[in-house]
This record gives sequence, structure tokens and C-alpha cells, in this order.
Amino acid sequence: MRMSLMASTLWRSRFRTLYIPNALVLFSSSAATVTPPNKNDSLSNAPSPPPIRVALTESAGRGVFATRRIGAGDTIHTAKPIVSYPSLSAINTVCYFCLKKMRTVTGSQPQGVCFCCENCRESSKVFYDVEKKADWLSFDEYCRTQGLKFPLLVKRLACMVISGAAPAGILDILQPASLTREMILKTEEGFHLLRNALVKSNIGDEHTSFLTKQWYTDVLARIHINAFRIELAAGAYEDLLSLASASIEAEAAVGNAIYMLPSFYNHDCDPNTHIVWIENADAKLKALSDIDEGEELRICYIDVSMSYDARQSLLSQGFGFKCNCLRCLSGD
Repeated sequence: MRMSLMASTLWRSRFRTLYIPNALVLFSSSAATVTPPNKNDSLSNAPSPPPIRVALTESAGRGVFATRRIGAGDTIHTAKPIVSYPSLSAINTVCYFCLKKMRTVTGSQPQGVCFCCENCRESSKVFYDVEKKADWLSFDEYCRTQGLKFPLLVKRLACMVISGAAPAGILDILQPASLTREMILKTEEGFHLLRNALVKSNIGDEHTSFLTKQWYTDVLARIHINAFRIELAAGAYEDLLSLASASIEAEAAVGNAIYMLPSFYNHDCDPNTHIVWIENADAKLKALSDIDEGEELRICYIDVSMSYDARQSLLSQGFGFKCNCLRCLSGD
């Protein structure tokens, strides 16, 4: 299975860093940049420490904490998605790789797929060279008629694993949702459609042995509570007033994505951190207020303008927990 050497090396390196022992993990312009320790490096050449760390909280599992004071409006870090996929309704109008909205669509690409630049076209080879071999009509129609978006992320991740760009367990570190037996049974049709599409494309068993019902279910369980709905903000902004209104001014969702570090952020109905997307699926996390060293950084998983009852209902049904943030405890 051929793919661009440059694209393959880039993605394999990016994912392998998650498993490198004794490495210094830095969070900056990507989900994680890993720098192995170098005994020859002087202190003056050492990179600045990241402004955050992941640690256990008292009651909400893992969380993200500030390692120094972060000022309101500061960019905390950015993150590139591990895997993303455009909404089926937007698939002909956004870049198939980075989800950037296309100004014009030439229709010259097969199946209506388009890319915003040559770099995205080359980077897409880590999944698209595999994807092009299969007939996805039945699988995509299943997702479309059932109103499903998460199986599309599984589809793309499966293609990345087959190409060798990502390990099958790349999402294992993320917290899974608790799926009921009924929910698991409902995933069977999607699993069989996905596997059949790949098997019929004559991809060897040695490349698809990971693709079991258990793998499909486990990945869906993690995507279920860790996927971000990508809504592109209407233009660039830097001030807090624009930041606070970004969600209101956001365009329709262009797709969904999974990130590593942003998935460790816990929820608060009165968050001190905000995640936004300016022109593509690269996420930017900014401080909404001053954050002290040691303070936990929290984002809001839902619309902060919703009523107390609506918030609690949505968080319970969609994420499986009752929110006990200060705002909810006050009944607001």
C-alpha cells in the first residue's frame, strides 16, 4: 500500500511520540510535541516549560492544570486533531483534510472530495489512499439516514491504521463512554458495513486483523464523549469580547474531530477556558479569565446559555455525569 513518504513519516512520528518513554512532552502548536532528553543541551537552550500539566483531580479523573499564571485572553495552546471528518452535509464545501471552508469548489476531485491546498492533499494520503480503494456508498448512506457522525470518524481512523499511520490503540488513553447493551447492539450494522467495505476492496487480512467488533465498539465509546463539533468562528479575533461571542457567531458545524490534550479538559458551566476554531480543524484554547498557577482549566462541553435543567439533562444523557460546578450548585 503506497503513500507519500513525507506524509507517512509526519503522521507516524506524531503518533509514536505518545508512546516514547522518558520524553519531555510539550504542548504548543500541535496536540503534543515530544522532545527526547538530550544530555548535551544547556539550560539556556532548553525549551520553556508548558503552561499546563495533566494530573488527577479529586473527583473528575484526569484534568488540566496551570503550571504558571495565565492571563485572560492568553492563548494557552493549540492542538491538531488525531482524526477528523467533515459533516456529510458539508463534505463538498470543506477541505477533506483540515475542514477549512472552500471558497470555490471545482468538482475536479473524485466523489466531490476537495482540498484547500497541496499540503492537505499530500497529508490526506495517510487515509485517502486506503479510502479510495473501497466503495463507501452503503456505509455513508447508513450514517446519513441514521443521522450518525461518529462512525465516520471510525472509518477514517480505520483507514489510518491500515495505512500504518496510526496504531490501532491510539485512542485507548481517552476515557470511554459507558455503553448499554442496547447501544452496543445498535453499532453492529455500522461495524459490518465498515468491515465489508474494506474486505471487498481486497485489502489483505494482515492489514485489517485489528478491525474486530470489539475494536469498533471501543473506539466508538471513546469518540462518543471525546469528539468535538467543529464550528468555524466568523473571522479572526483576539479580544475577550469577540472571544465570548465566538460560539454565537459561529457558522454551522463543518465536521467533528478528536484531540488528545483537549480531551483531558473537564467541564464547567462557567468555564475559565474556551476552545475555538478559526479557519480549520486546528483548535485554539484561550483563557477567558485570569488563571492562577495550580488552578484547573475547564471548558464547557455544551451551550453555556442553556438553563440549569437543560444543562443537567444534556450532560447526563450525552456525557454520563451530573455537573456539580459552582454555577450548578447555586441553581443558576
